Amino acid sequence: MKKFLEEFKEFAIGGNLIDMAVGVIVGGAFNKIVGSLVADIFTPALGLIFGSQMNFTELTIGGENGILIGNFINAVITFILTALCLFSVIKAINAAKRKMAKPEEPAEEPAPAEPSDEVKLLTEIKELLANKK
Repeated sequence: MKKFLEEFKEFAIGGNLIDMAVGVIVGGAFNKIVGSLVADIFTPALGLIFGSQMNFTELTIGGENGILIGNFINAVITFILTALCLFSVIKAINAAKRKMAKPEEPAEEPAPAEPSDEVKLLTEIKELLANKK
């Protein structure tokens, strides 16, 4: 039991729990942004495209007291639009990370200096000796 409490203390005080708490808070705020984007921008835009309100809340199967299929359809549409929005945001963030992580291209190396007269002469001698063998 003591080991369990020590592990929990390390978890609670360590960075993992704090990172997770910050992630939940930021995620909640981000959820509001995405929800507004879907409800206030995407859904009305789709309504203009398809000529309807994109609100299926009143749609039922089996009459007035039947299955509320409309709520399910609204939830599926919201899920798809939310997933599309998140995919786009994550794709943009990953592209920005790749661009930031890309190392700068090194400058072109200067052309090698012309060899000195001594080096040229030694190279000629070396070639002559190699040709004699």
